[in-house]
This record gives sequence, C-alpha cells and structure tokens, in this order.
Amino acid sequence: MRFHDRRHAGQELAVRLMEWAADGDLVNPVVLALPRGGVPVAAEVASALKAPLDVLVARKIGVPGHPETGVGAIVGDDPPLFDPRSLEMLGLSEDRLAPDVARERTELHRRELRYRGDRSKPEIKDRAVILIDDGLATGATARAALRHLRRQGPARLILAVPACAPDTAAEMRSEADDVVCLHQPPNFRAVGQWYDDFDQVSDAQVMQALHEHSASAGRS
Repeated sequence: MRFHDRRHAGQELAVRLMEWAADGDLVNPVVLALPRGGVPVAAEVASALKAPLDVLVARKIGVPGHPETGVGAIVGDDPPLFDPRSLEMLGLSEDRLAPDVARERTELHRRELRYRGDRSKPEIKDRAVILIDDGLATGATARAALRHLRRQGPARLILAVPACAPDTAAEMRSEADDVVCLHQPPNFRAVGQWYDDFDQVSDAQVMQALHEHSASAGRS
C-alpha cells in the first residue's frame, strides 16, 4: 500500500476509524496531530469524524551531529524520555544531551505558541483521544506523546498512523489502548518511502489546516 500524499493517507485512515465510530466505539472523540507531518493526515480524520482537531507538539532528541537519529523525545514540560538501549549503544548520557534537550524545548514552545496562540489546550479527560502522525519509524516521539496523554486520564487512547515499522507498532501496543496502522511492511526503512509526495509541511500549512477545520466546525 502506498499513499499519494498525506491527505490521501488521512482519508484512508478515516475510513477505518469511521467503522469504529459507527459501532459506537469512539465516545466524544478528539483528534490530536503530531506536527508537522501528522496535521494534514489528522485533518482528514477529524473532518470525517466531525471531531475537534488540535496539535500535540513533541520534539525528537537526536544524536549530536546526527539529529535524524533519535534517542529520545520531549512533550510539553515533561522530563525527556530516552531510550536507554540507544544511549548505551552510542555511549551517550542524559547529562551529555542536556543542551540538546534545552534547544528542542525552546523550539517546542515556539511551535506551541505559533500553532495555538492564546487558545487553551483541549480537554481530554474521559474522552476518546486519537493521536495521529504521518508514520512511525522508531516511535520515540509517539511514545513520549502517549505517556503525556495517558497521565491526563483519557477514556480511550488510540494511536493511528498510515504506515509504520511492524516492531514499532508492536511496541506501541503497550502504550496505547489501540494501535491502528494501515500498512506495516516488513521492509520498512523510512516513512517517506510509502508516499509519492512527502514534501515537508510548513508552519503556515499547519496553521492553515487548523484554521480551516475550526472554521468548518463553526459552520456545521
């Protein structure tokens, strides 16, 4: 299974989740996207479910000099969540990564302010929360996000992605009540390989998607 772009992936994901909604398995749902890439996907799902859409900003903590290689992640003001095996394998310590954590925390707060402005965060206690990204490789940011959300008492916590590594999907089942992944190829190397169009999503596109969904909800 390949996806043309993130909108197409979101539409396919929405079909699966609409089946749950039709069965009454999604009570008072709220859709949260991991920006930036998860936002166009989540917008399609939220529109189909007629559910609120918001973002949950998480930042990957990368290896110094190789930021694309994640060894942990942060969400909000939570302490960083590291992968101890990766740290040991790479000879890194949490203290060594403190400057990287501080830098990513600053960027996290910048994005939160830009995307949300003075809007309050959505209430998720006792609701069905659907966390969406455009795909999962290591799952570091998703794991940190799920633990952050779990502490807020959702009635049901669902992780939904179009494509993911099979072993990562299996690991996420201990963090979420349900994991929905449409495509789990055994030869998974990177999220982008399963999209025809995987251009980077900009801050402007994130804010436009949030604004359009809010405006559409206000008209319905």
